[in-house]
Amino acid sequence: MSQQGRACQATFRVMTVCTGNICRSPMAEVVLRDRFEAAGLGGRVAVDSTGISSEERGNPIDQRARAVLAEHGYAVPVRAARTVRATDLLAADLALPMTAVHARVLRRLAGSDADRVAMFRSFDPAAPRVAPGTGEHVLDLDDPWYGGREDFDDCLAQIEAAADGIVAYVRGALAQRDAACAAPASGRGAR
Repeated sequence: MSQQGRACQATFRVMTVCTGNICRSPMAEVVLRDRFEAAGLGGRVAVDSTGISSEERGNPIDQRARAVLAEHGYAVPVRAARTVRATDLLAADLALPMTAVHARVLRRLAGSDADRVAMFRSFDPAAPRVAPGTGEHVLDLDDPWYGGREDFDDCLAQIEAAADGIVAYVRGALAQRDAACAAPASGRGAR
């Protein structure tokens, strides 16, 4: 099968990234998975999450994050934190860091594929507009780990505010992929 044929059949892969992969990125993973399902894209889009640090590797989702998600009606999977690798970025169509620091780490890992990295909150229509790599810190999603229950509620609200924009972006990317796959391969066609 050709590379284009594989791309036409491939699942669109979204990866959310935070520090330890126990609070923000798994919360975003759960919300996005729910939104893609609701949009009818669950069978075409896979969402996972990672962290840039290995200190939480193997740990479950933070209990406070789990509680906030469950109270808002989200199904929370049992999962273990993992650390992002360069191969994860190669497999992802879209990597969504929670902070500018996370974005810098991902862009270094991604190298020439750094265009796959976009700040999570850049998809929130109410968030400030900044060029990638410049002043992105204004889009940072605060780490609720150091706070109380209200910080986890605020974190979830910021995630939900950007989620529909991410779904719309992925829907558009899938439409472009579908159009490219439906077009006859160059050099072929009726004469």
